[in-house]
Amino acid sequence: MTLPVALYIVPTPIGNLQDMSPRAIEVLEQVSLIACEDTRHSGKLLKHFGISTRTTALHDHNERARAQWIVEQLSANLAVALISDAGTPLISDPGYHLVTHVRAAGFEVVSLPGPCAAITALSASGLPSDRFSFEGFLPSKEKARLDKLTELKEAAHTLIFYESPHRIVYSLEAIVRVFGQERQIVMARELTKTFETFLTGTAAEVLETVKTDDNQQKGEIVLMCHGFVAAADQQAVPSVAMETLKLLSVELPLKKAAAIAAQIHGLKKNALYKAGLEAGL
Repeated sequence: MTLPVALYIVPTPIGNLQDMSPRAIEVLEQVSLIACEDTRHSGKLLKHFGISTRTTALHDHNERARAQWIVEQLSANLAVALISDAGTPLISDPGYHLVTHVRAAGFEVVSLPGPCAAITALSASGLPSDRFSFEGFLPSKEKARLDKLTELKEAAHTLIFYESPHRIVYSLEAIVRVFGQERQIVMARELTKTFETFLTGTAAEVLETVKTDDNQQKGEIVLMCHGFVAAADQQAVPSVAMETLKLLSVELPLKKAAAIAAQIHGLKKNALYKAGLEAGL
C-alpha cells in the first residue's frame, strides 16, 4: 500500500513503547522520509520497531530553512512524516512553521492521534477538565515567569504547564508567590514510565515535598493548577473579565456585553451583568 503524498504528523510514546499505535508504525514504514527533532534519539525508537525509513533533522534551529526543502520532497511525490522526541509534534515541540509552509504550498497535512503528556496528565489529575489551557513552559527568567503567572492568576480554568527538572522548584515558588499557598495543584512526573508519580495538594505542600525529595526533581514534568476561585468576601468577577466587560460596553448594551464577556471568560452572564450595573457601566 502506497500512502498518498502528504505531511503526516505522527505522535510517538512519551515513555511506554507499547503506546506506539499500529497506524503510527505503518505510516513511518511507508513514508519516504521522516523529519525528526533529533535523529539520534528517534533512531533508537525506529530501530526498536524495525523501521528503516530515511530520516532528516528538523528542530528549532533549522525548521524555517528545512521547511522549503521538505515541500520540495512533497513536490517530488514523496510522503513525509514528522515526529518529535516524544509525544505529539508541535506541542511545545518544533513543527508549526513546517505545517504552515506545507499547507501554504497546497499539500495535505494528516494528523494521527496519539500520546500527549498534557492530556495524559490532565485526565488523571482530578482537576476540572471541562475548560483548560495549555501554557507550555514558563519563562526561564524570574521576572518574566512572575509576569506570566500574574497574567494567568485569575484564569478560572485549569492551567497546564510543562517544566524541566532543574526549574521545577523555581516555578513552584513562583506559583506560591503569585497564586498563593492554598492554590490546588497537581504535579505529574515521568508519565507512563517506571517511576511515574502524581503529587496532589496545595501549592505550598507540593513545593515542600519537591524541595525535600530530590527524586521529584528528576524526569519529565507536567504541572497543573486549579483555576481561580474567588473567596466569598472577594470580588466575584475577576478583574480581567471586568476589563473585557468595560471594553464591550462602550459599543454594546450592558446585557449583550455581559453575555459575550461571560462566554470569553467562562463566567455566568448574570454575575457579569450585576457587576456591570454596580460599576455604573
